[in-house]
Amino acid sequence: MKTITCYLDFISPYAYLAFEALPSALMGVSHHVVYKPVLFAGMLKHHGQLGPAEIAGKREWTYRQVLWQARQLGVRFDMPAAHPFNPLALLRLALACSTDGAPNRWVCETVFRHVWQGGMAADDASRLPALVQQLNPARAMDAPEVKAQLKANTDEALARGAFGVPTFCVDDKLFWGLDALPMMRAYLDEDPWFDNAWGSVANVQAGVKR
Repeated sequence: MKTITCYLDFISPYAYLAFEALPSALMGVSHHVVYKPVLFAGMLKHHGQLGPAEIAGKREWTYRQVLWQARQLGVRFDMPAAHPFNPLALLRLALACSTDGAPNRWVCETVFRHVWQGGMAADDASRLPALVQQLNPARAMDAPEVKAQLKANTDEALARGAFGVPTFCVDDKLFWGLDALPMMRAYLDEDPWFDNAWGSVANVQAGVKR
């Protein structure tokens, strides 16, 4: 059985769609998925990048693409009232539902759908109490250990080479994004392509640096 670590942030529409598509992508494969919330903004800061929703033109394209992809996948998808938004409360709530920094799939599903179904403001403080009641976290959202776990998860993802969400880690391989699910499935199916092609990219020289 393979263990798949899924690094996610509820702010990402691609993470939501990949989360919903994951069971079908892994059907028939013996596996165990560990879900680890991370702070995408912290990853962007680490790499000195802006998020897709912070770049004019790319922002609009991102929203159009995810609406299309949701339609293709048959996944209910409603843009929240505002995006991007501050996901810290939702990330901490999910982590407060676990003791090890890895909330279960139901918790992640509930938070994802809180954001991406219904078209309401994801960070509306008046909606949070009902979500807290539904999830019934084992720890306080603002507990120091919960905040520390979010940082630890983010640092762990960065240490493994992650640069965005969703990132799926299997063995020493990282698969980034919704469109990487078929590639990850091929690896799990022991596709021989990975024997040589995966590592060959290390030999490509950088022709110019800006």
